[in-house]
This record gives sequence, C-alpha cells and structure tokens, in this order.
Amino acid sequence: MNTDATNKDDTAATADINERHRLRMERKKALIDASIARAQKEIGIIIVNTGNGKGKSSSGFGMVMRAMGHEMKVGVVQFIKGAMSTGEEKFLRRFPDEVGFHAMGEGYTWETQDRERDIVKAGLAWEQAKVFLSDPEIGLVLLDELNIALKYQYLDVHAVIADLLARPPMQHVVITGRGAPPELIALADTVTEMTPVKHAYAAGITAQAGVEW
Repeated sequence: MNTDATNKDDTAATADINERHRLRMERKKALIDASIARAQKEIGIIIVNTGNGKGKSSSGFGMVMRAMGHEMKVGVVQFIKGAMSTGEEKFLRRFPDEVGFHAMGEGYTWETQDRERDIVKAGLAWEQAKVFLSDPEIGLVLLDELNIALKYQYLDVHAVIADLLARPPMQHVVITGRGAPPELIALADTVTEMTPVKHAYAAGITAQAGVEW
C-alpha cells in the first residue's frame, strides 16, 4: 500500500468537501442576508405555543427571562395553574419590580371538575390580563394556558382577540396551551406546535421538580 498516495487522496477529498461546504454556506449567507434586509419592521407580535408535546410553557418562560435580560417589564397570568407553586413562580417572584406574576387557576380541569367555577376563575384571570394588555410599560405578556381556557369556552375567543388587538403597538404577547383555537392561530404572528416524540411519563417516571414544574 502506498501510504503517501493514500494520504494525498484523503487530503484532496477533505479539501474538496471543505470547499463545497464553503460554497454552500456562502450561498446560504446571501439568502439569509437578503431575508434579514427585507425584515425591517419592528412591532409587537403575538406568539402561540400549542400542541400535545412538552415545552409550551417552558418556552414562554424562557422568553420572559429573555425580555427581563433586555430590561423589559413583564406580566404573567396563569389561567390553569395555581393550585400548586411552580419553580418558575418561585423564581420570578424574586423580581417584583420587573415581573407581575398572577397564578389565577385552581389546577387542571380534570381535578377541578367544576366548569362554572373554572369559568369564573378564567374571567378573573382575563381581567388581570387586560390590565397588562393596556399598560404600555409592559413589554411582554405571558398568558400561560390561555389556550385551554379558550378550548373549553371559559372565555369568548372573539372578545379575547379584540383585547389583544387593542394592546400597545410594541407589546409582545406569548400564549401557551394545548388546543389553540383556529381564530387565535390566524391572528398570531408566530405559531409553534409542540409534537411529542417521547416522554419519560410513559415509562412510569413521575413529574419532577425542575423538569415538569
């Protein structure tokens, strides 16, 4: 075996791969730069995280912390959670001047089993949401599990949309929960559907602090 020839062939092949990669990235950069150049409008957007997979609220709270990092004031309303304290609530309550946090639910719908009471609680939560949505000092509002309240018709989706449209022009809103209604999806600027691939719970692993709540 001619080792020197083999090494030269390997070096030439590697150089060819590297050059083709460089050319692909060059073309990709040109496309991305052109796309960025076209996207110059700055305005408050509505983001919806829905679907059956894990991560909807986690993503929303990630954006809460991101906004705080940019010295934005944040409002959080939880429409379903509230019966038990979560890690995100315990953490964010350390920053009362930066975050208004209202956990106004009484737990999962299969636990409460009282539709009329859930409707009342959802209405109270929406009143608090409207306080945030009317305040131009609030840069980002997280409406956690609002989709569930809309799915079960605890709130009127058209009234909710009207209030969302009336918010300050630079205010961002993040809405989470399974079963986002089509009217809300049509309104939103960014929609992500979380799709489950695998979950520890299916293997009998219980929900754990720091991971699930």
